[in-house]
Amino acid sequence: AGRGSTWWAPRAIGWWIGILFAVGATCFALGALPGYLSAVGGEVDAITFFVGSLWFTSAAFLQYLEVANVDQDPPGADFRQRFHLLTFEPRRIDWWSTLVQFVGTLFFNATTFFALSANLSVSQVNRLVWVPDAFGSVCFLVASGLAWFEVCHAFACWRWHSLSWRITALNLVGSVAFGVSAVASFVVPTTALPRNIMIVNLGTFVGALCFFVGAVLLLPERTQPDSD
Repeated sequence: AGRGSTWWAPRAIGWWIGILFAVGATCFALGALPGYLSAVGGEVDAITFFVGSLWFTSAAFLQYLEVANVDQDPPGADFRQRFHLLTFEPRRIDWWSTLVQFVGTLFFNATTFFALSANLSVSQVNRLVWVPDAFGSVCFLVASGLAWFEVCHAFACWRWHSLSWRITALNLVGSVAFGVSAVASFVVPTTALPRNIMIVNLGTFVGALCFFVGAVLLLPERTQPDSD
């Protein structure tokens, strides 16, 4: 886990996880800014979200691989050595957390992909864009909740000096913000508009900001001993 430096370690999977999550979060935060939409237009804004979702999925998949192989790789082993692509470990809360998070990113891939189309009816938007967005948000909430319980070993705890706790807390807050955004984004058939576009953008921006900070903190967490 300590290969390379804190901020530059391209041979370490943990470094890539942090970088990919940070880039994906940046795309979502940028896409949620009203000024960005006005400057680039709806099509480019939609592409920004879709590209961001791909970065999220890449990071989530690497995180799943890291957890799936945590007991197989000896200390200091190169990730390119033999590893397990898929495992079934239902007794491990971290395995469930990373798996559910990965599935959530796939839902976000779907919702951002269908959002690229400008010719969808209201019912199509709700079915193809809102439904996977809602499922993805639920997955993120569940994954963040599981990670929170793993760190705290309880429903609540305060461990500000622990990097793991801060990362988990930020991801949990970000997931809640994404969930609020998803609820507000449901398109009302009578108006053909989201319930509250301001909350949609604010929730997405706050969530993305939390994910970005949490992703950046993954870099020092990889190289620095944690402290409770």
